[in-house]
Amino acid sequence: MTARITNTAGGAGVTKGVQHLFKEVYAGGVPPQTLELVHLRASQINGCSACVDAGGTSAAKAGVGPEKLLGLAAWYENPLFDDAERAALALAEAATRLADRPGAVTDEIWAEAARHYDERQLGSLVLMVAVTNFFNRINTTFRVPAGTAWD
Repeated sequence: MTARITNTAGGAGVTKGVQHLFKEVYAGGVPPQTLELVHLRASQINGCSACVDAGGTSAAKAGVGPEKLLGLAAWYENPLFDDAERAALALAEAATRLADRPGAVTDEIWAEAARHYDERQLGSLVLMVAVTNFFNRINTTFRVPAGTAWD
């Protein structure tokens, strides 16, 4: 795959804005491992090779074990994921697949997430999903290859 453009990072203002978004995501009180799993799962759904590659590395650095990383695509029936992670992943999948059906983030999905996370944490999870989907769309459109470093 050949990238369609060479500078996907944009200017310093873009980088600074992205850093502020991630600062808010990680300040929300959700365990970093859960945030990285959410990012990686949304990236898998969207087929973003650059984000899947970077997300796997980030998740491992955050302490997610290799068994859990390998089982993420089938998290729903995998006993390695606890109830809070399952709720976060269900929310991430529903919010990523908005176009698949009306009302994709059902009251049941939201209620289960709210059983495990307070409002600030829910905001952090939703922001991580939104930022991930944003970057997935940019990177897949530009054909950013796996292994690309963002400085």
